[in-house]
Amino acid sequence: MSTFFTKITFIGILCLCSANLFAQPTKPDDKYSRQEVMIPMRDGIKLHTVIYTPKNQSEKLPFLITRTPYGVNENPSPEREAYIKDMAEEGYIFVAQDIRGRYLSQGTFEMQRFNRDKKDPKAIDEASDTYDTIDWLLKNVPENNGKAGIYGISYDGWTAIIAGTDPHPALKAVSEQATPADMFMNDDFHHNGAFRLSYGFEYSVLTEAAKTDSLYNFGQYDTYDWYLKLGTLSNINKKYAHNTLPTWNNFIAHPNYDSFWQKQALAYRLDTPRTAIQHVSGWWDQEDMVGPQTAYKTLEKKDVNHKNFIVLGPWRHGGWAGGEGKSLGNIKFDDQATGTYFRKEIQAKWFAWYLKGKGDGNFAEAISFQTGSNKWMNYSAWPPKEAVSKNIYFHTDGKLSFEKPSATETKAFDSYVSDPSKPVPYRQRPIEETYGPGSRWYFWLTEDQRFVDNRPDVLTWQTDTLTQDVTITGNVLAKLYASTSGSDADWVVKLIDVYPQDYKKELKMSGYELMIADDVFRGRFRKSFTKPEPITPGKVEAYSIDLHGADHVFKKGHKIMVQVQSTWFPVIDRNPQKYVPNIFEAKASDYQSATQKVYHSAVFPSSVILPVMQ
Repeated sequence: MSTFFTKITFIGILCLCSANLFAQPTKPDDKYSRQEVMIPMRDGIKLHTVIYTPKNQSEKLPFLITRTPYGVNENPSPEREAYIKDMAEEGYIFVAQDIRGRYLSQGTFEMQRFNRDKKDPKAIDEASDTYDTIDWLLKNVPENNGKAGIYGISYDGWTAIIAGTDPHPALKAVSEQATPADMFMNDDFHHNGAFRLSYGFEYSVLTEAAKTDSLYNFGQYDTYDWYLKLGTLSNINKKYAHNTLPTWNNFIAHPNYDSFWQKQALAYRLDTPRTAIQHVSGWWDQEDMVGPQTAYKTLEKKDVNHKNFIVLGPWRHGGWAGGEGKSLGNIKFDDQATGTYFRKEIQAKWFAWYLKGKGDGNFAEAISFQTGSNKWMNYSAWPPKEAVSKNIYFHTDGKLSFEKPSATETKAFDSYVSDPSKPVPYRQRPIEETYGPGSRWYFWLTEDQRFVDNRPDVLTWQTDTLTQDVTITGNVLAKLYASTSGSDADWVVKLIDVYPQDYKKELKMSGYELMIADDVFRGRFRKSFTKPEPITPGKVEAYSIDLHGADHVFKKGHKIMVQVQSTWFPVIDRNPQKYVPNIFEAKASDYQSATQKVYHSAVFPSSVILPVMQ
């Protein structure tokens, strides 16, 4: 298997923090002293941990902890890392730890390890490993103030929120940032049951091909062709992985929303906020945009002590950790340094209050950067109660409006042929390896959607030019009435902001089609994610597709657009469009073209439900 993989050793591959990836562990003028220790866990396994203490410490300080599968040994001194620089200047004892089975820690790595059996005193999980780490730190690191916080992005965000489910008494604050919440419903591996092929395969290789991060060696730059030539999903094990990747094997063994996925999800693990907790999400997070929103929503149900907060910004995955954040891809935010603002005015002040008692502790329930208007907003609830649901309907001749279709519509539906052998790319080609050189993976959600405008297998509806601003704040839901000539189908829905054709503010953005909300739904799960059913060919069925949160102003002079398609390749695997019990075991002969019809009649009024602010 080693011939197929290239080892890499860089820090926080998913977090993409701004640390110098090749920094020496220490420099003479570092403001923090560094030491490495192996901290014993309750089952005897030792975890590699790096501890940074201020060289000129003048008071007892709290711990700030991050726990990661991506390696901590090359981290620079905290004041040199943009992500935590503001907190480093304030003064903390920083702790960075390799989770078990990764890099220099002992033990076995297990993807999103399940909760332990608390009846067994030697049983472990990520919460117990965090508990044991804090307990050791309190007893062995001098001049601490008896308090600890934990933070992190992506997998590190997940270890942070899991630590808060069964916290050490000293753990007072958790900032989970871009945590996955449910790997079947959303986030990294599936969206509404549709498998995220390129990411699922490449991330399995990254974390499980070796003890350190590894990239798959595709042997070509554009992976679209590689995944298309791969053929059926069963060829991954037959030709390449040979059953050596546990996570890939779990995909095959659990094609539906069974107890494996349910017990792994945060909804199963969370009950009530046991510490102060801050959820951080990016509007264009290409990996875990939904996770923090789901985690916040789950805990908010029982947040009687006002410990549950959410921050939503105009970022890609981890984009708030480094750089100014004045733009994302081609999109500019009117010179607003959103990343700098988050780190200095939100993150640093939040931890300073809960771990040091500094500041006024007056934090908004929900802090959101509203795109389009490009300004920070505070809300007393998320989603805000002021939003009113309004349907924007599909019509004949590609029209989109807030008026419901009438009986006089000249056509009841629009149709296209979806051919699995010619799938719609999810972004402009070449589609580089996810974490490979030059990859545009990080920005693809902000790419101009005009690249699919002329494809016959993509349907488009748009409004007339807006005569006034339309502000949406909250959750967006697509209600699709559709049929297929096959017995299974995927439905991709994209809500798009279309810039004016003569955009004087920035000419090159004229006509730009920016996705604001989007997702895919696998038709077999329309009635149940646990018990899929084939679709009756030709039967019109209703599909409710959660497009998740948004806070955006469609400006006067712009247009609102909706696109619908059935392939999004290779980020989403190809649906055979013929129902088979397990798509991971589908044969090549199962893949077939299908005619898809999307209805927009008085009887079947397809629409997108927008949370419109008055």
